[in-house]
Amino acid sequence: MGSIDWFVIISIAFAGSFGHCIGMCGGFIVAYSSTKIDASMSRGAQLLRHGAYNIGRVSSYAILGMIFGGLGSLFTVSMEMHGALFIFAGILMIITALSMLGLSKLLHALEHSFSNFKIFKLLFSRLIKSKSIKSFFALGMMNGFFPCGFVFFFAAKAASSASILHGGAIMAIFGLATIPTLLALGQSVNFMREIAFRQSMNRLAAIAIAIYGLYSIYYGLAYFIDLPM
Repeated sequence: MGSIDWFVIISIAFAGSFGHCIGMCGGFIVAYSSTKIDASMSRGAQLLRHGAYNIGRVSSYAILGMIFGGLGSLFTVSMEMHGALFIFAGILMIITALSMLGLSKLLHALEHSFSNFKIFKLLFSRLIKSKSIKSFFALGMMNGFFPCGFVFFFAAKAASSASILHGGAIMAIFGLATIPTLLALGQSVNFMREIAFRQSMNRLAAIAIAIYGLYSIYYGLAYFIDLPM
């Protein structure tokens, strides 16, 4: 993977964190900020709890990245399979972009159905009542495994890397790039009120994902037909 790939990953993650991540993870953060963090706590104590939540979230992403990177490596036994993997990842990226732009309900339906699982509700209910540092970390891990269109893009990218190490790194970097925005949200819920800015950043990230998806499909097709690279 070249340096441009890492730059694109970080840029998309950071831009998308202002729109999609606030929309998806905002509910978690507002919930635990209002029930698990006392106003009397020092700024440092609050930051420690927000940090534990985000470390848990990034840990889940890294695990998912390693899993998808490992799965991707299983499909690279031939050049044709490698190309097919890039094409499949590109299609998934475009679906993700359409979902972020509100033009597809497929991923939204998956996200909604997961939130209705009884085990999810039970675990969330238990964690939200605890005020231990471990509960913040566990809540972050649970949030990290929550199906999300934005996560699907990075999972697809991790799979196309065909490497456990690169896959884990891709999704860990994605998680790290979203921390500044979510930390700001945790410190100031009013941050969510900048709707126009959030929507603009979300559209920017979605367009970048769509372009990246088209490039991935083009790159995959080059394994089957002679295309200029």
